Amino acid sequence: MRLALIWFALIAVFFGDWAAMAGQWWNSSTYNHILIVPPILGWLIWQRWPELRKLEPAACIWGVLPFGLAIFGWVLGSFAGFDLLKQAGAVAMLPASALLLLGPRVFAGLLFPLAYMAFLVPFGDELVPPLQTITAKLTIAMVGLSGIPAAINGVFIDTPAGLFEVAEACSGVKFLVAMIALGVLVANVGFRSWKRRTAFMALCMVVPILANGVRAWGTIFAAQHVGIEKAAGIDHIIYGWVFFALVIAAVLGVSWRHFDRSFDDPMIDGEAIAKNRRIDVWERKRVKAAPAMAAMVGLVAAGLIWSQFAQSLIAPVPTQVFLPEVPGWERTNFAPQAPWDPKAQGGDHRLLGTYADINGSKVDVFFAVYAAQGEGREAGGFGQGALTPGGLWSWSSTCSSDTDSKCENLVYDGRTERLTHTWYRNGELLTGSNVRLKLANIVDRLLLRTRPTSVLILSAEHAGPNDPQARLTSFRRAIGDIGPWMDRIGEGR
Repeated sequence: MRLALIWFALIAVFFGDWAAMAGQWWNSSTYNHILIVPPILGWLIWQRWPELRKLEPAACIWGVLPFGLAIFGWVLGSFAGFDLLKQAGAVAMLPASALLLLGPRVFAGLLFPLAYMAFLVPFGDELVPPLQTITAKLTIAMVGLSGIPAAINGVFIDTPAGLFEVAEACSGVKFLVAMIALGVLVANVGFRSWKRRTAFMALCMVVPILANGVRAWGTIFAAQHVGIEKAAGIDHIIYGWVFFALVIAAVLGVSWRHFDRSFDDPMIDGEAIAKNRRIDVWERKRVKAAPAMAAMVGLVAAGLIWSQFAQSLIAPVPTQVFLPEVPGWERTNFAPQAPWDPKAQGGDHRLLGTYADINGSKVDVFFAVYAAQGEGREAGGFGQGALTPGGLWSWSSTCSSDTDSKCENLVYDGRTERLTHTWYRNGELLTGSNVRLKLANIVDRLLLRTRPTSVLILSAEHAGPNDPQARLTSFRRAIGDIGPWMDRIGEGR
């Protein structure tokens, strides 16, 4: 009952993070499967209940360390508006508090259900771009083997029936993430051997990727005979539901005969855990429940105060910023072939313009500066930058860069292409990595240091007298070092 009280209090205090996760479970098809994870957790505990009753709960001081680390992880996530880290910290507080209040023996008996709580955190969107690329390559290979003439450009496949895009929804991430969650559950319930568990998990990760390639190929193959619209309907109904259900059934069917745990085997051995001498070392540090709960309250309060104070730090920014003069280039009207509007939500200043040289080569420049990073104002946050999810532009492929930028090829309506290079600036850091930017923001908050963050996007459409990469290279040479150039804009001079 004490644990239930603490869990209720933790969910209430960090309700914003739990509400955000629940919103993703309900509204995002990638994470709909998480809705059944809480009932699964209850079922896993119920399986272990007869053996758990053989163990005596006792608060243990060692639980303070993982609980403190969970709070610290949440604080770090709040520093940079890193939702994944915040949500992971909020979830990790629950099993950590179980160790503190119930002790190491009961925790050992509940180890798998408590570890399975990790699947409450919605993760997997980071896998979308590489999965899109893998699916496109698998699909074009199978399309070629089936005798259909086709050409591939990033994640776009051009066939006689029309142009197909391996979009985010077709990347297969939904099925892969759900299959991994199912695979971990089955590996625990059906297997005892770690070799068999490892082999089964490998199957659960490889088969969904290959199956998604087959699904995409089947859609293109059907479109050659019945048209794109009917093929899309087949894809959503038959492939989207029946096909993957059959894949799951096939994986479980192939693995069933190799299950080495009997149906009536207990999931844990309560007596063995009670007599385990290695746990004795950890159990010696028993404490009373009241001090343990007080320690948790103190750690939560300290984390919230630290986070609130650090987020109140704002770096000075100028009242106005300008795109500077560039030797050999002149400012001209921003008039792209296809509308392009990068996002910088929460930015204190935002600039979008076009430069042209004497030959008529054009480069689009986007710049934004932030006095601070946090919730709702993240330079590298989801939906920010050159590509807006659900917008008119689609991601096509990544590209190489010799300047540590984030290089992407974008496509509008399947035809108009745009090359983009993105840089983030924080202090002396110049990078195209959102992870490195967030780490820099976290260090600033840890040191209570105020520094602005800026983002620069240099972009060019596939039009004009030369290719976009050559235009961007020429423009970069004209502006000199990118970091100081960004600082110059951000300082308003």
